[in-house]
Order: sequence, then structure tokens, then C-alpha cells
Amino acid sequence: MAEAKVLPQAQAWTAGEVARTEALRAASAPPLGMGTRLSYGFGVIAFGIKNSAFGSYLLLYYNQVLGVPAAIVSTALAATLIIDALVDPLLGRWSDVTRTRWGRRHPFIYAAALPTALFFLLAWWPPSGMTNLQTGVWIFATAALTRVSISAFEINTSSMVPELTNNYSERTALFSLRYWFGYAGAYGFAAFSLAFFFVETPEYPRGQLNPPGYVSFSIAGALLIFLAILVCGLGTHNRIPFLRQADARGERTSVATHLKEMFAAFRNRGFLAIFGFGVCKYSAIGLYSAMTLYFMTYLFRLNSMQLALLVFDSLVAATLAAPLAPYFSRKLGKRASSMIFAVLGIVIGLSPLLLSLLDMFFRPGDPRLVPTLFIIGAVYGSMVAVSLINTSAMLADVVDDSAVETGRHSAATFFSASSFMQQCSTGVGILLAGLILSWSEFPERADPAAVPEAAIDSLLIHYIPTILGLWSIGALFLLFYPIDRARHQRNLEVLQARQAEAMGVAAVDAPTGAPLP
Repeated sequence: MAEAKVLPQAQAWTAGEVARTEALRAASAPPLGMGTRLSYGFGVIAFGIKNSAFGSYLLLYYNQVLGVPAAIVSTALAATLIIDALVDPLLGRWSDVTRTRWGRRHPFIYAAALPTALFFLLAWWPPSGMTNLQTGVWIFATAALTRVSISAFEINTSSMVPELTNNYSERTALFSLRYWFGYAGAYGFAAFSLAFFFVETPEYPRGQLNPPGYVSFSIAGALLIFLAILVCGLGTHNRIPFLRQADARGERTSVATHLKEMFAAFRNRGFLAIFGFGVCKYSAIGLYSAMTLYFMTYLFRLNSMQLALLVFDSLVAATLAAPLAPYFSRKLGKRASSMIFAVLGIVIGLSPLLLSLLDMFFRPGDPRLVPTLFIIGAVYGSMVAVSLINTSAMLADVVDDSAVETGRHSAATFFSASSFMQQCSTGVGILLAGLILSWSEFPERADPAAVPEAAIDSLLIHYIPTILGLWSIGALFLLFYPIDRARHQRNLEVLQARQAEAMGVAAVDAPTGAPLP
């Protein structure tokens, strides 16, 4: 990809200088190359591995392998939401106002690599001899530190999308790529682990309950997280000269000013609609992730190799959703496609559980069980992925909409809220899973062949309406989202007009012969 001269990074620019510089950045930016796109997407593997591991395996590991009560594990993980709620918006704001020779995003990306990998590893290695309560504190501390460090990466990579392109459809395509790699990280790593780490033995006929497998699982996950973050940072480093820089500030800004501007951005109607949907949907996804292994292990009684096969339905889903999301974004609009596919997807995804509750589905051991679960999972997963991709693209459009209202481009401020929403998937969702397990009096270290049928039925009775309600309520929030393609185009025209006006003022005020940046 062609290189360009890095533009000046003065500490106190005038509004006109900023406008001229940003206009030149946009005008001189070459098209995104395939290498840059792939590096950008590859980085999301780190977030996918963390989400899959914390969302699906951490509760099972501590509850069914180590014997810690589910209520303690789920409460410890949910408590980290307090840290997320405080830290994520501050990280986003910090990034938005940072000005360095590497721009405002890449310093955070590079800084996140080693801490994220280290804290992720420690989450699976509790010191021996601790009480259940002490173990809960260990889970809280390591999970909170992992989430804070990976938020520094996720917030800044997500925030790059509206800075990489202002094209309505191209943004959806970039988020499609992100979600494909995110699914590859989450489910590809899970499938590999189930096939090679969670080995079945006479003592552990269900490999996912075999303690030594979690040693290899945690080490491999930490190494891949470290690699993915570095690849993303290095692969997108050549775009630094063309990314939007922090808004100019002549004086040191007070904390009160930062908070005032941050909350002004959060009052955007489009953002509030996406935030409401996001809290519900990621809580539902977290609940699904935490409970899926329980249903597969104790309801359908699948072994680790069967689980590894079923994990690939999510990769099929991601591959289908990547081209379908931009297509339906153009045909139906981002809001409509997000709502429709969210509700239809969850209805299809719940059908095996509902039919099992009614004794109308295939029994464990039936040769038709795994193929049917695979097909349903692929269809359900692709529909949910289309919804997730389009809502992420909607948030990128909110950045421009807010800039029209406030005069500031606060991408990381918004995407920090998105990061918080996604952390709900391993916070609120796991808390709900722990509560459902407690209400159902589900035993710890249970033998899949000896779990009472009443306990499994109780899980289904509590789980099905909870997750269906979360998705349905979340979809209703999107009715209040106001930005369509026409409004987005108007926003771009307003921003371009402001930029041109500022450039004109700056040109008139500049001394004769003054060089342009």
C-alpha cells in the first residue's frame, strides 16, 4: 500500500487547521488494501476467544470441574460489570482526546496485548487451597483485569471503522469481516480445543469435564490473544496518517468538561436505541453461551467430538452472514434487518429446547440428533450474526450523526459503550445462568447419566422464556432508531460543508505564503 507523509501533530491547532488537515487526510487516503482489511479483522479473534472462553467454559470449569457453587461463580463474573461500567467510557474518552505520533488508537492497541494475554491465563489458574469465597474473589479480579485490558483493544479497533471509511455500505462490509473473524476465534478455537485438548478418558467420558484439558486450553488461548492483537495493530499501522486525529484543544480540559461532552454524546437518540437493544441482546447471548454446554452435556448427552463438530455450525453461520448482512442492509435497511433477523433467529434457535421439553425432539443417541442440531445452529447463528453486524454498522453511523449535533467526532466514546454492552454477555448472562442453575437445584460435578430429568426440565422452563423475552424486548428498542441511508447521507453533506467552510476561513486568515499542512 502506498505510504503518505504524516501530517503535523501540533498540540494546539485552530479549528481551521484541524479542518484542513482532516480534509487532506481524507483526500489523500488510498483505498483499503486486502492485507489491511484482513489484519484488521484478524484482531477480533482475540475478543472472540475471550468471549467464548469466559461465556461458555469458565462457569462450567469452576462449577462442574472444580466444584465451586454456580451462584458464587456467576456473581463474581457479574460483579465485573461494575468495573466495566466505570472504566469502558473513560477508556473511550481517553482515546478520543489522545494525540500521539501513532494517532489516538494504536497506542492503546499495542498496550493491550500482553496484559490481556496474561490476565486471561491467570483466570484459569486459581491458587490451590482457597475456599469457595476466596475462589470467587480470584475469578472477579482476573476476569475484571482481562476485560479492562481487552476493552482498550476492542474499543479502539471498533472506533477505527468510521475513520477508515464513511461509506454507508462499506462500513457494514467491514463489520461483516470483523464478525467473521470474531466467530472464527470463538468457535474455531472452541472446536480445536474440544477435539485436541478436552480428551475423553475412562474417568472422564465427557472430555469437556476433564481438568487437564483446561491447562492447554488456557495457554493456547493466551498465546492466540497476544498474537491476534499484535497482528491487528501492525497490519493497520500504515493507516495512521489517514485516521482522524483528536479534536484540537487550546487549553487543558477539566474532568468536568470531559464528562459533560461524554454525556452529551450519550444523549443521541440513535445511540440510546442501540444501547437498549445491545444490553438485552448481549445479556441473551451471554446466557446462551453459558447454558449451551449444559444442555449439550446433560440434555443431549453429547461427547467432546460431537461438540467439536457442532461448533462448526457457527463458522458456517458467520460465513453466510458476512455477505448477507450488507445485502439485507441495502434491501431492508439496517434497522429493519436487525430487528427481523434477531427475532426470527432466536425462535429457530430455541426450537430444539422447546421440542425437547415437550418430548417431541430426538432423544440422546439418535443418529439424527447431531445433524439436526447442526443445521438449526447454522440457520439460527447466521440470522443472529446478520442482526449483530448491522447494529454495529448502525453505531458507526451514530458517530457522524452525533458529530452533526455536537461538533465532535467521539467514535471511541460510543464504541466504549458498545464494549460495555458486549461485556454484558459474560456478566449479566452468566449471572442469569447461575440463578437458573440455582433455581433448578442443578448439582455440582454432576454425572450426565445421573442428573434427574426434573432438574433438566426446570432448566428449560426457566431458560426459554428468559432468553426469548430478552431478544424481543431488545428488538423493540430499535423502533426508536432514527438514522436511515438518506439521513446518513445528509449528515455526511453537513460535515463536509462545515469542513469546507472552516478551510475557507483558515485560508483567509492565514498569513500570505503560509504553507498548508
